[in-house]
Amino acid sequence: MARDLSDPGQSLLEFLTERHLATLTTLRRNGTPHVVPVGVTYDAGTRIARVITSGGSAKARHVREGQSRVAVCQVDGRRWLTLEGAAVVREDAVSVADAVARYARRYRQPRENPARVVLEISVDRILGNA
Repeated sequence: MARDLSDPGQSLLEFLTERHLATLTTLRRNGTPHVVPVGVTYDAGTRIARVITSGGSAKARHVREGQSRVAVCQVDGRRWLTLEGAAVVREDAVSVADAVARYARRYRQPRENPARVVLEISVDRILGNA
């Protein structure tokens, strides 16, 4: 059973530090979903989720085109967690470097990408089941 979690609790926050991929859902201009696998990091203190990507990716394009409502879902067996919120594309070097460092701590150092941007998601809804 899904629970709307304003305070997800320690076990679900720990789940967001384990090495799992997630899916990111953005919306195309016509409203249809675009779902892709991503690495995601989450800062519980600021309620910000971050996804690094190339600036020319469909996900970055959808957010730039005004389809800013997104969802990131991580699943492992019966455990799952969805972070929903409004995304913005950050291109400045400080934001990108911060997101890359967070990604490297959770997953591994990503390959070099001079076109890299970060989707910064202000999480306003957390759903999950652990």
